[in-house]
Amino acid sequence: MKRTDRRQASIGLLRDYMAGRIDRRQLLKSAAAAGVLLPVLSIMRGASPAFAQDASPAAGGEAGSTIVVPADLRTDLAGATIAWMGTSSQDADLPFNEAAIAKFTEATGINVNLINGESETNLRLQAMRQQFAAQSSDIDVYQIDIIWPGVVAEHAVPLQDQLGAATDAMFPGIVEANTVDGDLIGIPWYTDAGLLFYRTDLLEKYGVEAPTTWSELEAAAQTIMEGEQAENPDFTGYVWQGKAYEGLTCNGLEWLVSQGGGTIIDVDRNVTVNNETAIAAMDRAATWVNGISPEGVTTYTEPETFNVWTAGNAAFARNWPYMYSASQESEATAGKVGVSPLPKGDGAEDTSAATLGGWQMFVSKYSENQEAAIEFVRFMTSPEYQTSYAIERAHLPTIPAVYDDPAVAAASEFIPQLKPVFEAAVGRPSAQTGDLYPEISTVFYQQLNQVLSGSKSAADAAASMESDMNAIFEDE
Repeated sequence: MKRTDRRQASIGLLRDYMAGRIDRRQLLKSAAAAGVLLPVLSIMRGASPAFAQDASPAAGGEAGSTIVVPADLRTDLAGATIAWMGTSSQDADLPFNEAAIAKFTEATGINVNLINGESETNLRLQAMRQQFAAQSSDIDVYQIDIIWPGVVAEHAVPLQDQLGAATDAMFPGIVEANTVDGDLIGIPWYTDAGLLFYRTDLLEKYGVEAPTTWSELEAAAQTIMEGEQAENPDFTGYVWQGKAYEGLTCNGLEWLVSQGGGTIIDVDRNVTVNNETAIAAMDRAATWVNGISPEGVTTYTEPETFNVWTAGNAAFARNWPYMYSASQESEATAGKVGVSPLPKGDGAEDTSAATLGGWQMFVSKYSENQEAAIEFVRFMTSPEYQTSYAIERAHLPTIPAVYDDPAVAAASEFIPQLKPVFEAAVGRPSAQTGDLYPEISTVFYQQLNQVLSGSKSAADAAASMESDMNAIFEDE
């Protein structure tokens, strides 16, 4: 179904719901059957599917009611005014962040103008680059993606002297992804990483344990798929993101790292992808296509994965954490979803790997109120703020200790389970490649998609990756 057709189907179902012709259960069941559950949820929540979270606050009361202002914020900057390009106008987090700004201003006297950013990340980056090209002081603080620190580093106020101590309490992998040539470019705000989702009812039905290795996943997916296809021919074992786009870079990096195949490019900018272990990992993933995974998985992004999963047509799925709460909206998956770290290889030293996502706070070097901007970043990334963000908005903290907070556990049994995932999370090679990262990633996912589609061997693809990536560096 084309995107416009999906949108029209979604709107039609929502119109019936708003008119009282169908109830909420019928709405969600029909949306899942039509493969449009994610667009329906997105419209209902007013949020982009790429950043979907549970829009219902985990805690009752007004938005931001749980926010505690840190006691050590500066009060000598009262009267300063800064601008933050952050939450989009359609983001369900907007009321919470407006409440946070009000509390920050009350405590410090620093005024914050919220400039709504674009929902689409590429448009947000484009807007930032226009500001940087003009050396504009209009925006003091930006919300930046995990793969942007290398892209925007030359326009940053390095934050290690003022806020470096705060990052000591954060997940090292996320801090590393924000560090470029020794400079701390962004301060981690909230995070994201790939997870393995599984159907708890089907694991019990077939006597299967949650897999910890790729071999175990393959065996479990095959067993459940063969059993379920007797009554549901559409059922498959494992769904993930295989289209030639950034999501495939995330999946592919997880396959390589978890099986000892390296990180595509190392910290010294050496291209490492053309090695036997990485080639074997890519070959392995190719065997899943039209096996434990549908043939069409090579065209899947997050929404396609989500739709197959919430329709009840998969035993396992790789996706981002938002899918857990969204799965509870579908009759086919509600109360039947388990999560765990992604599998690893069979080697004694192999470990699970999850590609990092998430957002950071960045201070522009063109800001005329840098001290006030830094104080705002200190507040927005503090343990107190992250705790409230987790409780009310189900956003995932960048501080391990917050996962252990009893108040967070009381609000969400899901969030504490994710702490081990972020302890093993890996960043894409964006910090060391800077402005070249989009080109590097494009080479990787285009070549890998050809492997998955059967049009190229993994060995040939790895050789092409190495050649093309080195050429990009040479042309710099």
